[in-house]
Amino acid sequence: MRNIIVEDLKQTPLEKQRIEIVERKGLGHPDYICDAVMDSISISLSKEYLEKAGTILHHNVDKSLLVAGESEPKFGGGTIKQPMLFVFGDRATSEFGEVKIDIKQIAIETAKEWFKKNMRFVDPEKHVKYQVELKPGSIGLTDIFKRKGKVLGANDTSAAVGYAPMTKTEKIVKKTEQFLNSKEFKQRFPESGEDIKVMGFRNNNNLKLTIAMAFVDRFISNEEDYFEKKAKILEETQKFVTANTDFENVDIQLNTLDVQGRGLGGLYLTVLGTSADSGDSGQVGRGNRVNGLISLNRPFCSEAAAGKNPVSHVGKIYNVLTYKIAQHVYEEVPEVEEVYIWLLSKIGSPIDHPAVAAAQVIMKGNNNLDKVRHEINDVLDCELENIDKFCHELARGKIQTY
Repeated sequence: MRNIIVEDLKQTPLEKQRIEIVERKGLGHPDYICDAVMDSISISLSKEYLEKAGTILHHNVDKSLLVAGESEPKFGGGTIKQPMLFVFGDRATSEFGEVKIDIKQIAIETAKEWFKKNMRFVDPEKHVKYQVELKPGSIGLTDIFKRKGKVLGANDTSAAVGYAPMTKTEKIVKKTEQFLNSKEFKQRFPESGEDIKVMGFRNNNNLKLTIAMAFVDRFISNEEDYFEKKAKILEETQKFVTANTDFENVDIQLNTLDVQGRGLGGLYLTVLGTSADSGDSGQVGRGNRVNGLISLNRPFCSEAAAGKNPVSHVGKIYNVLTYKIAQHVYEEVPEVEEVYIWLLSKIGSPIDHPAVAAAQVIMKGNNNLDKVRHEINDVLDCELENIDKFCHELARGKIQTY
C-alpha cells in the first residue's frame, strides 16, 4: 500500500487571484544553456551506459557553470576577444568491469552538438572552452545501481511539487518566447538573438510583458537601424500576443535599458546572440522549472532537475512526475479546477513507494471532493506503479526538464 493523501485545498485558484508574475528564460539565456546542455549529457551518458553495460549507471551531472566570455560588439559585426568557459561538474561512472567509458569526450561532444543545433552564431570549437570535472560517485550512492528490482531506491531524501492547469498568463509567457525563438521568426528577423527572457505581470485581466532580447550586431548597421528593427520586432510580438490571448489590455516593452543617443552603450547588442559572450554567466538550476516557467505565485521544488540521473534521483524523477500526475488528475477528473501534487522520497526506499504522495485540489463550484477522492487516489497509484516506464522516457530525452 502506498501512502497517498487527497485533500481539499481552501484557496482561490491562481487564475482568479489579482496578481500573477511569471518568467521564462529562453533558448540562448546562459542559465537555459546550462540546463539544456547538462540534461543532454545525462541522456548521452544513459545511452552509452545502456550500450556498454546494459543498464543506466550512476551519474548526476547537475552542476555546471558557463563563464561569460569577453566580446566587442560593433555595428556590422564585432569580435570575440575571449571565449566562454563551460565547466561540467559532479559525478559520473567511467568504468564498468573491464569496460572504460570516456565520460569527458561524451560531455564535450554533447555540448558541442547542442551549440551547433541551437545557437546560430556560436562556433563550439572557437567560442567555447570546456573543463570537465566529473568524478566517480560515492560507494553508497553507486551501490544503489547494483541492487535488483523493478525500480531503484531513491538516492536522496527530497520533495517535489507540480501543478495543473497552467494559467493563461503562464501559457502566453511560454508561447511568446517560443515564438520569438522559432525558426520562422529567426528567418524573418535574423538580428534577433536566441537570448530572450520574458517577464509577465498580470493585474486582474491586464497583462504586461517585459522582454529582453539580445540583438546580433552583424545585422545592425547603426543606431537608427537598431531602433527601426526593434520597433518592427515589437510590433510583431504585439500582434502575436494579442492574437493568442484574451486579456483586456496588453502592454509589451522590449529592451527597456535602451537609450537613444548613447551609441553602443545604449543598445542591447551581442556578437553571438547571447549575453554569455560577454555580459552574463549561467548555472544549472537558476533557469526555468521543469515545466519551462518560473511562476512566482506557485510552490516549486528547489532541486535542479537537469542533468540528474533518470532512474534513482528523485530530484529529477519526482520533479517532473508531479507535473505529469497533476495534468493527469486535471484531465481525468473534470470536477477539479486546480491541483497540486506533492511527492516526498526517503533515501534508499523504492522510488515507486514515496514517503508520501499527496494531492491538494481546488474543486469547481459546489463539487464535493469525497465523490472523486477515490478517482484521484487511483491516478496517483497508477502513475507510481508505472514509474519505471516514466523513467525510461526521461532517460531517452522524451520529456524536457527545462
